[in-house]
Amino acid sequence: MRKHTLPLAVLAGALTLGLTACGAGGSGAGSDDKSGPLVVGATPTPAGEVLTYVQQKLAKKAGLELEIKEFTDYVLPNTALQDGTLGANLYQHKPYLDDFNESKGTTLAPVVEVYLPPMGLYSETAQRPGELKKGATIALPNDTTNEGRALELLASEGLIELKKDAGADASPEDIAKNPKGLTFKEIEPAQLPRSLKDVDAAVINNNYALDAGRSPKKDAILLESVEDNPYNNVLAVKKGDEDDPRVKKLAKLLTSPEVQRFIEDKYQGSVLPVTGN
Repeated sequence: MRKHTLPLAVLAGALTLGLTACGAGGSGAGSDDKSGPLVVGATPTPAGEVLTYVQQKLAKKAGLELEIKEFTDYVLPNTALQDGTLGANLYQHKPYLDDFNESKGTTLAPVVEVYLPPMGLYSETAQRPGELKKGATIALPNDTTNEGRALELLASEGLIELKKDAGADASPEDIAKNPKGLTFKEIEPAQLPRSLKDVDAAVINNNYALDAGRSPKKDAILLESVEDNPYNNVLAVKKGDEDDPRVKKLAKLLTSPEVQRFIEDKYQGSVLPVTGN
């Protein structure tokens, strides 16, 4: 299985951000202190917005004190969860969490599925996938599971065909047929919206598309189907903390009818609540 390594400059910037977000001396408590507020890491959109709704509208009545720490990368929320700086996080799907555990040696566990942020293909020149020209350059997320997910999205439209044994961690090397002769550029996920001016199209993670002011439902020229989709985002904790009373309260609130209505009303189909938990 191939693994991606972020450039040192990106990691250095992410570390600076993480120190700011998780700052030592914060008032909250991570997984090692279950008497204080539950500190939850999240990307700003949609996870941070969903958690803020819970914090402001539902948590007090449920007897839950939340502290939200925002991150703009996909690595630090998990390393902070593993080292106890956070008590939980919300931003990732289970395939990414499983891959992270395997590659980083962490022991993180999903608690409950909360919402689906469908990944989309965006372009500033094409209005539909079929309009992509031969030899077009497509930007892809450079982490293992999301790159495979992006290629699966392109394959669902017939733009490429993947080898039968490609699996969830597919890379461009696993493309069996490429009728348009598309070329691919692997980019750090947070930079994908900015890459659109330099490429013909980009497959962008939902949260980064929303952060960039794009509506996945309206602006994507190709969007993931919700049927049998394995990429629902999960509330995650360090293994062993699943029975933390604060985590149980948060899991119940995140899957409540109130939160489902909030997601439906706010995102208008660009983020979809998970029902039936």
